[in-house]
Amino acid sequence: MSTNKPSIFITGAAVGIGKATAELFAAKGWFVGLFDVDEDGLQTLKAQLGEDACMAMRMDVTDEASVNAAMTAFGERTGGRMQVLFNNAGILDTTAFAETHPDMPERIFMVNVVGLMRCARLALPLLEKADKARVINMSSASANYGIPGFSIYSSSKHAVRGFTEALHIEWAAKGIHVCDLMPTFVNTPMVRNASNQTSMQKLGINLSPEKIAGVVWKASQGNRIHWPVGLDGWALALIVTRLPKSLAAWLTKVLTT
Repeated sequence: MSTNKPSIFITGAAVGIGKATAELFAAKGWFVGLFDVDEDGLQTLKAQLGEDACMAMRMDVTDEASVNAAMTAFGERTGGRMQVLFNNAGILDTTAFAETHPDMPERIFMVNVVGLMRCARLALPLLEKADKARVINMSSASANYGIPGFSIYSSSKHAVRGFTEALHIEWAAKGIHVCDLMPTFVNTPMVRNASNQTSMQKLGINLSPEKIAGVVWKASQGNRIHWPVGLDGWALALIVTRLPKSLAAWLTKVLTT
């Protein structure tokens, strides 16, 4: 059965930011698509939100067929429309680059960049049929300046930022607003379980998933391209945009190592 509610498609929905965002949008009367590789987490969240408020389906952003099937299933529940695509799925590695597993760069880019691009491309037919559609990409404050210990992750988020800026221009004519979120450290399992906690200890893990969900809501209604989150997020953005690169590099080193 198709719903007339506004709808949001969330990747990485089972825990953390994705879960908090699903809870917030469902509370605001939206229909929420829950997609993740964590099937148990999805089913728990689906039971919490209720059948009328959401659908849940295992989806792997690195698999074209998996994403295509999820988009088709979502469209069947939403009348072929998608108001918001929240590209939230991501993975993190904080190993020093020289010690990183050889496969890690490809793993991170396949999820954080290629998977995100795949979701945007396959969502386009649904987004084009919605009024004031939005694509909200999860970037990071580390997309402002590369963070030591986060070399691969930072690189992937720089790519997300560049993709967001390009797609923001490309899809404006289609009536689709594309933006990204740029938070510092968020209190999620992915961050808490990171092997290198030096930057977290210096900057602090001061943001909650609920705080990020609130910014996702603002982004779904607003027109910014980049959404820094938290005082640290705004400070890092200002450091890079207002200071000479040499000074920005020095401050980044001081703040994160």
